Amino acid sequence: MSRSILLLSLCAAPSLAAQSYTITHTYNVGGDGGWDYVIPDAPNHRLFIGRQNRLIVVDMNNGRLIAEVTGIKGAHGTALAPGTGHGFATSGNDSSIVMFDLKNYKAISRIPAAEDADAIIYDPASKRIYSFNGDANSATVVDPRKGTVVAKIPLGGKPEYGQSSRDGMIYVNLVDSSRIVEIDAKTLTLTKKSWSTDPCKNPVSMAIDISHHRLFSGCRSGVMAISDYRNGKVVATVPIGRGVDGAGYDPVLRDAYASNADGTLTVIHQDSPDKYHVVENVQTAQGGRNMGLDAASHRIYVVSAKFGPAPTESTATNPRRRPPVLPGSFMVIVVEPAGSH
Repeated sequence: MSRSILLLSLCAAPSLAAQSYTITHTYNVGGDGGWDYVIPDAPNHRLFIGRQNRLIVVDMNNGRLIAEVTGIKGAHGTALAPGTGHGFATSGNDSSIVMFDLKNYKAISRIPAAEDADAIIYDPASKRIYSFNGDANSATVVDPRKGTVVAKIPLGGKPEYGQSSRDGMIYVNLVDSSRIVEIDAKTLTLTKKSWSTDPCKNPVSMAIDISHHRLFSGCRSGVMAISDYRNGKVVATVPIGRGVDGAGYDPVLRDAYASNADGTLTVIHQDSPDKYHVVENVQTAQGGRNMGLDAASHRIYVVSAKFGPAPTESTATNPRRRPPVLPGSFMVIVVEPAGSH
């Protein structure tokens, strides 16, 4: 091939270079109360968002409130079990999981979990649901068709988010010890593989790159740790915003994301499986610590609200005290690669 033809072919090839991002929509959803995990259901164009005493279902395309799953006491995460017609929402204040119908959004049953049932995922390999119970230091495994508990797995620390590698293994951040543990979905036990996320402290959010066997752990210390989960070691770290609680990875754009309470969405590009750089920190909204990614459309959904005056109580007395959410101000912010909309 001549040099000129080679140059032309390179110019015509699709670029995997880092994208810049922009906010394309802000939807006012309203409703009272705080929020937690944002779980996209891309094929059905809906978002599931935990909101204290209920799970809200929002249309991805226009921000319309579709429905609410009620009767939840301390709403956190949502998991969807394809082929069963069932969704699962953690109810942390009464240590349970609410199984609900994905068509009519009615609660079907309440499944016992453990104290501080928080994040929850579906594992396609074992076709089971896993809730991660923070204060109980455990995972609860559920049969999604029957709505019954299959096993309870001690994790040896306080779990936050986890991810399935879709090959029979599940990985979980332990926030208190800054480690990642591996669950064997066949034996329903921890394997001997676990590793430190140092220098990344207090890992909470997690995303996964299955093709390159990488995990992305967003840490409260303002760092994201990228791990090779086959070898059980951190291969890179990058700085992110403060107060992370959400993460995502787009396998087509090869971009990872961290949504942060300081009002930033950190965009990280994968130059190679072991090399990463921060592309930008998109300004979203103060408190925008949770996100969901629709990798098919490359849209990131960040949620936040407007806040009242900060409490007068000293942070020394209660360091986790947050300013009050103004009623009716809850919003969904859509972030997309520039030029894709």
